Amino acid sequence: MKVSVDGTRCQGHTLCAMIAPDSFELSDIDGTSSPVNEVVPPDQEEVVREAAHSCPEQAITIEE
Repeated sequence: MKVSVDGTRCQGHTLCAMIAPDSFELSDIDGTSSPVNEVVPPDQEEVVREAAHSCPEQAITIEE
């Protein structure tokens, strides 16, 4: 599974990093999110899906 964050949509709500802290990191400049790794480790897939569904801006895309 691969994950990406659309930087133009992300508004820095930080929900993804709270739900999946090992998979998302926040910018020190504006608080926007980016994936730690494009390829999600199998043990993180469930929380990354939850983070994507929780994103108010729908900025997280998952590719199976």
